[in-house]
Amino acid sequence: MSKLFMFEKPVGMRDTLPELYELKRQVRDGIAKEVARWGYAPIETPTLEFYETIGSASAILDQQLFKLLDQDGNTLVLRPDMTAPIARIAASTLKEAERPLRLTYDAPVFRSQQREGGKSAEFEQIGVELIGDVSNSADGEVISLMMASLKQAGLENFQVAIGHHGFLNSFLYEVLGNDARVDTFRRYLYEKNYVGFRNEVDQLTLSSIDKRRLKEYLGLKGGPEVLEKAEALVESSEAKTALKQLYELIEVLEAYNLSDKIIIDLNLVMHMSYYTGTVFEAYSEGLGYPLGSGGRYDELLSKFHDPEPATGFGLILDRLTEALGKSKESIMNDVCIIYSNERRKEAMEQSMKLRQEDRTVVMQDIKGIKDVDAYSAQFTEVIYLVGTNGNGGGAR
Repeated sequence: MSKLFMFEKPVGMRDTLPELYELKRQVRDGIAKEVARWGYAPIETPTLEFYETIGSASAILDQQLFKLLDQDGNTLVLRPDMTAPIARIAASTLKEAERPLRLTYDAPVFRSQQREGGKSAEFEQIGVELIGDVSNSADGEVISLMMASLKQAGLENFQVAIGHHGFLNSFLYEVLGNDARVDTFRRYLYEKNYVGFRNEVDQLTLSSIDKRRLKEYLGLKGGPEVLEKAEALVESSEAKTALKQLYELIEVLEAYNLSDKIIIDLNLVMHMSYYTGTVFEAYSEGLGYPLGSGGRYDELLSKFHDPEPATGFGLILDRLTEALGKSKESIMNDVCIIYSNERRKEAMEQSMKLRQEDRTVVMQDIKGIKDVDAYSAQFTEVIYLVGTNGNGGGAR
């Protein structure tokens, strides 16, 4: 192993400088206020969890988990998502709490990335979980709340794609018949490798009708009329039940007046294997990857021995700030009092008075500044208290 450079960071880890931090804070605060208005209570979970519980329940690939050992020899992981830890709490500490539960979080999560991928290994997620409500109204609520959060953050040009894992899986098993084939085609859809999907279809020993059905499945993307086309492709009761749920969900979203922001995409496959029903992703113009995603995960809580329905979403804060396209403006601080040693007491008294007026005040000894003019340019107001008492004071 080669020696690390002094300023090198682990792969996928990033620094957040003051300008970007301030932009992220504004976006974060806006979303938090919106989520609170919808009645979601904030919750925190540990950064470290047991591998045998959260590590396996999270459905993240094992090689993407950051692992370490505690002093008792237990394998721990840095939490790779927030849904599994909140499911753990819902099934234990909040087991007796009245349902449905409406919970929200804002926390960093950790996933080890391939070096050539260029992706963050630590990123901040903001999201909600609605636990204990099986209705389509719950799915409609979290999708609507995600859209409201995006608008509150300042994003106007976005679209939400809606699919259904239950429908997708039912259709693939109906045509392909076994796990290996289904996994292969689901992987093509997840990677959006539609050329590979079609080529794989041509290699199968299926009837011409089934091959046609598989290829026509790739066209199930667009407005509500897509659901009618989907009905013509399937026969199983499970697939038809899933389509019924989507029809009802569209009605819910129409009541929220959100139809113009929605597309149906029955090719949509999520990276988390615990999703069971409706799934969705939010996209913005000019950004090649989703801002956030979510869906229904009715089987996850059964891993904590307390099965119940649940749905939710998570937004990735760094992607959202990138989509906003805002320039990272230099931070202009409010007031700076530049003082000399003999006027330190006067500077302290004046700064205290200004802070009581809710002003932000920096106190700076003039001896600690190399270039007074350059330093002063960071502030909207500068007060000079230098020289002997009664002399040399002033402001600009």
